Amino acid sequence: QVQLVESGGELVQPGGSLTLSCQASGFTLGDYSLGWFRQAPGKEREGVACIHPFGDSTTYSNTVQGRFRISRDYVKNTVYLQMNALNSEDTGLYSCAADHMTCGMGPDAYRGQGTQVTVSA
Repeated sequence: QVQLVESGGELVQPGGSLTLSCQASGFTLGDYSLGWFRQAPGKEREGVACIHPFGDSTTYSNTVQGRFRISRDYVKNTVYLQMNALNSEDTGLYSCAADHMTCGMGPDAYRGQGTQVTVSA
């Protein structure tokens, strides 16, 4: 069964750090591009980071560039999102999605259910 499962979301104080995980089963994640997305209440879903296959090049949105880092563990079939210097604007439901070419934005992408990140004092 093909599945993406996110974990690691929690309540964190402003300025803090958090690492999210996106673990795949049923397919080899290393062959796919994977994107991390977030959605805050009342806002549109935003792509924040992507890791591409065969070389692991990465791209980031302007809102997280320099603070977030996406990485891949081929053995664990997992992609991570390390988040630093968190602020309230980073609050949202974080989810991952994978497909071959478009960082999980294609219609046939595999998608996870998400994990909640709340940044608050």
